[in-house]
Amino acid sequence: MIITTSSGIAGKEIKQTFGIVRGNTIRARHIGKDILAVFKNIFGGEIQEYTKLMGESREQALGRMAEEAKALGANAIIDCRFSTSYIMQNAAEILVYGTAVYIE
Repeated sequence: MIITTSSGIAGKEIKQTFGIVRGNTIRARHIGKDILAVFKNIFGGEIQEYTKLMGESREQALGRMAEEAKALGANAIIDCRFSTSYIMQNAAEILVYGTAVYIE
């Protein structure tokens, strides 16, 4: 499955458009990681626990979007975009969406 942020794929022709597909996940923060984050906030530096959490969330959302596209018969997704929103105090949603297409 080719996934791209552009409206087309170089050297490929879009033969069919299936429409919008999406994938999402909602993740809650862990209290133990919050404690480590407080220390990082005081002393500075990357909060690696949150970096890993967000990376895993993005991959899961991408996987769900790709599954939805495959179920429609698509072999690529164009115009892919990410959105993040807070659902509640300690939980965030990662949403990814794009246009499912069949390319040759």
